[in-house]
Order: sequence, then structure tokens, then C-alpha cells
Amino acid sequence: MLVGATAAWAPAALAQNAPAAPLPSASVPKPGDPITLNFSNAEIESVARTIGLLYGMNVVVDPRVKGTMTLVTEKPVNRTAAMAQFLTSLRLQGFTMVESAGLFKVVPEADAKLQSGAVETSESAPKGATGGQIVTQIFRLNFESATNLVAVLRPLISPNNTINANPGNNSLVITDYADNLRRIARIIAAMDVSNATEVEVIELKNAIAVDLAPLILKLIDASATTTGAAAGAADTGFKTTVIAESRSNTLIVRAANPARVALVKSLVAKLDQPSSKSNGDLGNLHVVYLKNADATKLAATLRAAISSAAVSPAPSSGSGSAPGAAGAPAATSGGQVQADTATNSLIITAPDPQYRQLREVIERLDARRAQVYVESLIAEVSADRAAEFGVQWQRALGSNGDSNIGLLGTNFGAAGKNILSLATGGGAVLPGSGLNIGVANQANGIYVLGFLARFLETSGAGNVLSTPNLLTLDNEEAKIVIGQNVPFVTGQFTNTNSGTGSVNPFQTIERKDVGLTLKVKPQISENGTVKLTIFQEVSSVQASTINAPNGPTTNKRTIESNVLVDDGSVVVLGGLLQDEFTGSGDKVPGVSDVPFFGNLFKSEARSRKKTNLMVFLRPVVVRDSAATERLSIDRYEQMRTGMQDAQPVPDAKVPVNEGPTLPAAATMAQPKKAAP
Repeated sequence: MLVGATAAWAPAALAQNAPAAPLPSASVPKPGDPITLNFSNAEIESVARTIGLLYGMNVVVDPRVKGTMTLVTEKPVNRTAAMAQFLTSLRLQGFTMVESAGLFKVVPEADAKLQSGAVETSESAPKGATGGQIVTQIFRLNFESATNLVAVLRPLISPNNTINANPGNNSLVITDYADNLRRIARIIAAMDVSNATEVEVIELKNAIAVDLAPLILKLIDASATTTGAAAGAADTGFKTTVIAESRSNTLIVRAANPARVALVKSLVAKLDQPSSKSNGDLGNLHVVYLKNADATKLAATLRAAISSAAVSPAPSSGSGSAPGAAGAPAATSGGQVQADTATNSLIITAPDPQYRQLREVIERLDARRAQVYVESLIAEVSADRAAEFGVQWQRALGSNGDSNIGLLGTNFGAAGKNILSLATGGGAVLPGSGLNIGVANQANGIYVLGFLARFLETSGAGNVLSTPNLLTLDNEEAKIVIGQNVPFVTGQFTNTNSGTGSVNPFQTIERKDVGLTLKVKPQISENGTVKLTIFQEVSSVQASTINAPNGPTTNKRTIESNVLVDDGSVVVLGGLLQDEFTGSGDKVPGVSDVPFFGNLFKSEARSRKKTNLMVFLRPVVVRDSAATERLSIDRYEQMRTGMQDAQPVPDAKVPVNEGPTLPAAATMAQPKKAAP
């Protein structure tokens, strides 16, 4: 065949170390034609280039690829088999060919994992790759731990190739030859199966389910830890689950394998034994340690429930006195349930059937209570604007030698604005704020102010935002006060003596909190809404009355209300929208009304003040410890960032260049090691 002759011609030229010449276009095999390979001790680089020419591929050979190759087929083979035989020969000599963006590179096997461009993301065997081609494949596991499979699969992968586990999404990333990846895929599929058993329900006859479930879990976990330690690795597989169903007094079990279920059943059978015989009507003595509820309050609730159940009317019988008379004294005495505040536990004296009923009630009442994080936002926006305009003048009438001198002019305003006060006060009285234009004349060596014009416009704006926050238990009141404890004089007395003056003076003082006060009591409903009983007060001391004879004056804004808010929603409680305008003017009648010319005989002042005050509330329900930790860490990092931003600028002249900062949240979360 022409193809066979062509393949046989190439190594002959290579064996004589002649330069490789391109094959004639007529000798290149057509797609689908069989190929006969006959390379004997040919240079690997030349064989690779010839294969690339035969297959129409762009082949690049790494300079580190050296050596000869013998590649012979006894009979013509198809293109796939020929390529597989070439890749196998390269693999046996420590080389391989990888494809990247249409370019085929012959490189050492150790570098193939860094230059391969083929990546498979399916969980099955790689498709479209020949057996000797390097491929990277990602296996996503559903049941088995990726970390555990690394130790199992590592010996099955070529030493120059890699396997890595990503615990984040429980997946494996493997780079190896395509034929080996097909075998690895079958192994992973066989091992990545669920080993969990069906749900088993174990009925108890004597023990209490809520007491036995934690004990069984502790024993099973201890057994699993011991087994894992012996194997040299932690057990990260399916965990045994034991749930107590108090209504039917049963245990619901699901384990990793039937052997673990059998172990649970054997432990239950040994622990589900009858307790000691009761002594008459006193019953058995039980101690129940509470996790969340208050023992004193819960004991009172249980005693009331037992008492109401004991005195409730019962169906009449032939002898109506015996059953009720036997139970009433014990129930009404309150001796069946007692609280131990030191250990926050309940001491219950009751027979087993009644104790099971009480335990079911206790488990429901001793559940973890949700918390409510209340954000209160007090936003106040104020804007002030004032304007004044006035012209004053004075003119002395008369001449030298006259005994009487008259005055003619205008005089508006108080000290600092009054032209007569400024003229007679000398340097002790200063003009008012704003632009002042005056004219003075000299009389007997003294300058006397005869004309004064004032122009003034002032404006001011302010934004105040207060955000008091509270975290409290459901149905528990919390209070936060941020402010000052200001003294107020409520009375005073001085014992006067005509001879020596005042003796033994004293004052009575009452201190009051002035600032921001927030009291809130949340109640979470079943549908997720939060009922809030709120008292909020914002008070301040008026600055102008601090030294007043009758004591300072306080400004106070108070809101007291009950609202219903959805979890995480914002509600406006109330506020103040105030717009105040004041105006005053002094003028000379008649003359001041003349257009334009009348402005010389008047003085005007106007001011406007706008105040917008709103109070917003946002409750967030925190139901578990993870949510509480996320909320706390978020606020912790917010404060830590603020302290870092407030660090002083380094200065060599003053060597104190660090301010206090909070440690990182990760450092706070790490448990402290015990001292040796």
C-alpha cells in the first residue's frame, strides 16, 4: 500500500541521521485509511514530527525529550490504534503528549500535569481522550468524604501525577492518564454510596426516652471515636442519629450500617430496665437538670398544673371518696416538684407513668428560647436661618454756646445694636454681628457715632443619629441608658446668725438620668411577628439654663407604645415635625412706608427653624447560637474596624503612635489552652 510504504520510508531516512524532509502530498494517508508503522531506533523527536505530519497535527517537542524509539506494526492498523501505540511507547519511556489550544506538545511526564489543557467536570469516565493522554478530571462526591478517598486512590495514580481533595464542596481533582481515570471513575462510583440504614423505631418499656437518647449518643460517639483512632483517621462518615419521641416514649434511630443499629439496640435493651420498687404512695425520686428554663419558675408552673389536674372532677364510681382523697393531699402540698437553684434542676417525686408525663412537659418548656436583637434609630435633622437689616442715625441740634441741645434720629434694638449705647459706651460696647457700616463725627475731641447700618444673615444645619441596640430573651424586658446623671437642687437651708453671718448651709440634691433611655420587651409569635412593648426617652439639659437660679431646664421627648413588627422589618414609632417662623421689626411710622427711602427709618429681623425628628425600630429574631455568633462577630468587626481607622498618624517627634485595638475575631473564638 502507498501508506505502508510511506511509513516505512520515514524511519529509513531517520536511521541514517538525514534531515527530516516533508512527505510528498500524494503519500499522506487519507482519513480512514489504515496505517503501517515501521520505525526502528528512530529519534523520538523525528517520529513525533512524522506522526504529526501523518495526522495533520501541530506537534512541538520539548528540548528535554531525548532518545530513540522503535514503533512497528505487523499489519496495517486504524488511526486510533496507531496513535494509541505511539502514546504508549512515549509513556514507557517517561514522556507523553498533551494538547492545549490545538497544539500538541511532547513533554516529560512529570510536567504534563502543568501543561494539559483538557479538563473534565463530569463524574463519569473522561470522553474523547485516548488512553495515553493526560487529562484533569473533577469528581464531585455525594456521600463519601473526599479526604478519606485520597488515601485510597493515591497508590493507584502515577507518581508524577496528582490527586487533591477540596473539602469545601467535597470533590476530588485528579490529573492522570485517561485510561487510568476510567478505572478511577469506576472505583469512586462503587465507593460513593450511602451507607445509612433505614429508620428504626425502638419502643421503651421502663426508661424515659428523653433521658436515654443523650446517653446512647454519648456511648455510640465514644465507640466511633475509639474505632477511628485505631484506624489512624477520624470518622467523618454518616453519624448515628438517635431522637427521642416523648409522646410515645420511643427512640428513632438511623445509623451508618446495620451493625451500628444492632449496637444501639443492645445498649437500649440493657438500659431499659425497671427502676427500684416504689415505697407505698411516695413514688420514685428523680432529678432533672434544666438547660434553658429557670428551675424556680418552672417548678411553680408544674405544681400548679399537677394541682389543677388532681382536683379536677373525676367520673363517679361506687365509692366516690377513695380515689380523690388519696391524691388530693399529695398534690396540693406542693411536695412533688421542688427546685434546686444552685444546680438549676428539678427534684420530682412521682411514679413512673406520671414522671413520663412531667418529662414531656419539661422538655417542651425547657427548649432554647429565641432572642430578639432590637435596633433603634433616632434621626434628627434641623435647619436654622435668620436675617437682620436695620439703619439707625442720630443728629445733634443746636450750636456752640446754646444751653439746650436737641437730638434727631432713630434708635432701634438692644445693646450691641443700639446706636445710643454704642455712642456712649465707648469701647465697652461692641457692635452686633454681621456687617456694620457707621459714620462718626468729632465733638470736643470725642468721636460720636451718628450713623449705623447693620446687615446680617445666619444659617445652621445639623444631623443627629443615635442607634441604641439591645439583645434580649423572648418575653424578657431589657433596658439601656446612655447619658449623664445630672444633679438637680430640690431644696436648700441656711441657719442665719446676726453676729457671725451664715452658719451650716446645706442643699438637698436629686440626681436624674439625662440622655437616651430605651426599654423594650419583645414577644415572638408563632408566625414570626414580634410584639414589642417600648419605652424610649431622649432628654437633654438646655445649655442656656445650666446656671439658672431655679436650676437647669431639661428637654425631653418620650415614646411609649405597643407595636407589632415582622422579623427584620422597620417600623416608625413616632416623631416631631416642627417648622417655626419668627419676625420682628422696628420702624418710624409714616416715613418708613415710603418706597426705598423708608428703609433708612426701619430695622427688621426674621428667623425660621425647622426640626424633623423620627424614631425607627427594627427587631431581628435570633433563634440559635449560630445566628447569635454571626450577629456578634459582625458588630465586633465593625467596632474593630472603627478603632483601626482611628489610629494616630505615626510621628517621630511624639513616640506614642499606637492606640488600643480589639484583637481579631478568629483569635477570640479560639479556645484557650490549659496551663501545664
